[in-house]
Amino acid sequence: MSDKKECVYVIQPIEGENDKVLHDEIVSLIESADAEYAGTIYQTIRTINPATYIGEGKLAELRERLEGLELTVLFNGDLSPSQTLNISKALDGRKVIDRTTLILDIFALRAQSSEGKLQVELAQLKYLYPRLKGKGEALSRLGGGIGTRGPGETKLETDRRYIRNRIKALEEKLKTTERRRAMQVERRKKERVKTIALVGYTNTGKSTLMNALTGADVFVKNALFATLDPTARGFEIEGVPFLLVDTVGFLQGLPHHLIEAFKSTLESALSCDLALIVCDGAGEYEMQLQTTLSTLQDMGFSSPYLVVMNKCDLGVDPNLFPRDAVCISAKDGVGLDRLKCRILDALKDELIRAELFIPYDRMSEYGALRACLTERSVAYTDGGMEVEAYVPSVFADRFTSFYRNRDRK
Repeated sequence: MSDKKECVYVIQPIEGENDKVLHDEIVSLIESADAEYAGTIYQTIRTINPATYIGEGKLAELRERLEGLELTVLFNGDLSPSQTLNISKALDGRKVIDRTTLILDIFALRAQSSEGKLQVELAQLKYLYPRLKGKGEALSRLGGGIGTRGPGETKLETDRRYIRNRIKALEEKLKTTERRRAMQVERRKKERVKTIALVGYTNTGKSTLMNALTGADVFVKNALFATLDPTARGFEIEGVPFLLVDTVGFLQGLPHHLIEAFKSTLESALSCDLALIVCDGAGEYEMQLQTTLSTLQDMGFSSPYLVVMNKCDLGVDPNLFPRDAVCISAKDGVGLDRLKCRILDALKDELIRAELFIPYDRMSEYGALRACLTERSVAYTDGGMEVEAYVPSVFADRFTSFYRNRDRK
């Protein structure tokens, strides 16, 4: 088997202020797909050509530039099925893909859990379905590489009816997993375990932060979408248990149907008690924060959140960050104690810090309630037991006769 990597040449439309960021991202995405970046041709877009998106002159220039080279052409944007075919024809039948195809391919490469693989296949098939018409010859030429992982490997046996049936079957399977996840969320609520979701732009250090807070060994790699499947780990702050959930990263211009495809995976972010929006403090953090907030808003997110600026050890000026942002370095552990204090403070309406005194003759009564709080320290005296604890506000009244002192955290 050849180890030769697929080489990708980029068509970069110039349309707005974020074009440089989008181009830098597409290069990183190409590398994340285990391919090699071969170069870029830029095109200022004034009027979109409905047949080929860019003009015939630029296509002719690109065809001449790529003559004799084995390259895949990647359009850094979304193409319609007909535009993809027309560009391919104009470039002598070269394989042409768009940004969504590349992202889907990375998803297929990264998915590890059965649910993640189901979601990737569903998204790929929904994207492939309208592109099947008149594409048999083009599909047969793909051979391998980007756009052929996951269901693409069975492309020759697929037709429109097969894909329709497969999409229906996948949607039914995912409904089952969604019901199971909903039951898990309800169980956590009954067990009073607060859930904290790590959300944000891809490759900002969410998995590194999870490892730093929980001592877990979650896979970490300097690549876009290195973590696709959600990961949950338990940890404590001052004796209070929490569940920390790492989620798939967002990306500027992430197509809406891809967000929908992974909505069940992102339910942890929607149903969390607190979200930590992690940004790269040494990167384009304003764009990352805006993209994340916009994506969450589209999903109906309404939970409280903290903005966490990671990689603050790389010589950045914290005065430039949003006023309430927490500056940390997840890699070095800097700022984590402050972050933990901010987490407890953000949940202060949920917890009461209290001092209790339980006479020995009422120990059985306290024992029946003990599961409703989190004990921070216990001391035994001649008259009874002294307890410092966090009491969930919903259970505060149950301990009225035991309080010596109580304050909101």
